[in-house]
Amino acid sequence: MSTSTPEYDTVIIGGGPAGLTAAQALTRYRHRSLVVESPHPPRNQASRGVHGMIGLDGATPAEVRDRAWRELNHYGLAELRRTTADDVVPLPEGGFRVHLADGTAAWARTVLLAAGVRDLHPEGVEGFEECWGRTVIHCPFCIGWENADRSWAVIADDPDYAVMAGTAFRAWSGDVIAIAPLGMDRADQVRRTLQEAGSDLVQGDIARLHHHNGDLHTVELADGTRIARGTLLWPPSQEQVPLVRRLARTLGLVRDDDGFVTVDATRRTSVPGLYAAGDLTTQWEQGAVEAAADGAAAAGAIHFAGLH
Repeated sequence: MSTSTPEYDTVIIGGGPAGLTAAQALTRYRHRSLVVESPHPPRNQASRGVHGMIGLDGATPAEVRDRAWRELNHYGLAELRRTTADDVVPLPEGGFRVHLADGTAAWARTVLLAAGVRDLHPEGVEGFEECWGRTVIHCPFCIGWENADRSWAVIADDPDYAVMAGTAFRAWSGDVIAIAPLGMDRADQVRRTLQEAGSDLVQGDIARLHHHNGDLHTVELADGTRIARGTLLWPPSQEQVPLVRRLARTLGLVRDDDGFVTVDATRRTSVPGLYAAGDLTTQWEQGAVEAAADGAAAAGAIHFAGLH
């Protein structure tokens, strides 16, 4: 290995809960790690506070990151690089060369993918961005408390998910309906089921969200119909970051039918020496606590694999 290429035990790609938890755990194992964190605003930038992490309830994502790095810098074994990873290349002699967007590279015995996923916000919906993370939410467990006792609508194109609107979210609101596109399957059956549960189904394309500084009050459909709602539960579509899509092509990194990286119980991927943790591995458990647990599990597996 060239002396001009810095060497690490692990390169961690992503500086969110999964990546930072892995960095701390690996540090406690006395591993030297490089954390590659994108300089672009994080996916959770709209969040007003992280919930579910004991001792950190209500802290903003930026506050959590700042505290994590104060703790990591105390040990001196984790390094932060604010850039993105363009490629991860396995080497014949072992380990990986990680090519970074700033023109540098790093060598590591193992690599942990923890870059999360990209949310694909709906195009052409006026007011969506202003309400996102406040009254347009992706997860009731993350921000349902802050939207409790408002009128809700669940945005769904799947009939089974739409039916959930009738009962599944009553912990936060007693007034929940479903809004679905005109062509959704079994719409009449879904509507009857919801009405029997004291809810309803409205069909149409959402064109505009009327709000006051992100505080939603009315949903307007393309046909001009207006629906008074205070909160929308609207999980967006998602895609992997470019690096993960690249590794699927070049290394055969296995993903499931929905595009999420497949890992075993120790967070190993199909590529030896390459691990993955956090939101890029799961569609339904995308919370800070779950991501942190994934990062800890990956760090343990990386450490113990090095003992053999």
